[in-house]
Amino acid sequence: MSEFIDFLLHAEAHLVQFIANYGMLVYALLFLIIFCETGLVVTPFLPGDSLLFAVGAIAAQGLIDWQIVVPLLLVAAIGGDAVNYSIGNWIGPRAFKSDSRFLRRDYLLKAQEFYVKYGGRAIVLARFVPIARTFAPFVAGIGTMRYRDFLLYNVAGAILWIGSFVGLGYWFGNLPFVKSNMKVVILAIIVVSVLPIVIEFIKARRAPKAALPKTEPTPTVE
Repeated sequence: MSEFIDFLLHAEAHLVQFIANYGMLVYALLFLIIFCETGLVVTPFLPGDSLLFAVGAIAAQGLIDWQIVVPLLLVAAIGGDAVNYSIGNWIGPRAFKSDSRFLRRDYLLKAQEFYVKYGGRAIVLARFVPIARTFAPFVAGIGTMRYRDFLLYNVAGAILWIGSFVGLGYWFGNLPFVKSNMKVVILAIIVVSVLPIVIEFIKARRAPKAALPKTEPTPTVE
């Protein structure tokens, strides 16, 4: 865990070191991280927002080519959500039956509530919310959203998410203050990313516990 936290706080330094040691393999590493974070419900803990920001900052320094990394990350994000949707569609409502070590039922129910509130837009909005980003496409596959509708939201969300964070990182990466305080800036990105989870946790602790539904919930999205 300490190594993972260290990676989050020093994402840029670790990526720079990786580039120095392995060169072009950094593109494969970045693709794998973003694909797994969005495509596998068992890896919601992987860095997303902070990593994209660091990628933009490193691209601003000329260590990686943004014309290569941006399309690559778009493919990873879109492909990851598509795989996640397919897994959810294959498993179906039985995923809600009970907790498992890798598939928490409360995360699924939260993602379902997200859909009830926002409809198909949840696919786009979830891109900017840790945990929800991983579980949203999975729940979409379980529910009634048609794949062609999902694909539209999937592509739009990926473009907005990758474009905004990499773009901000690239812009900030050229500022002298950010260059000399990159650790502080990345820490701020992490705090902002995790804040929605903390708020939801506090709300859940304060709210009275409701009885679990006797039947399997099936998320529906128009």
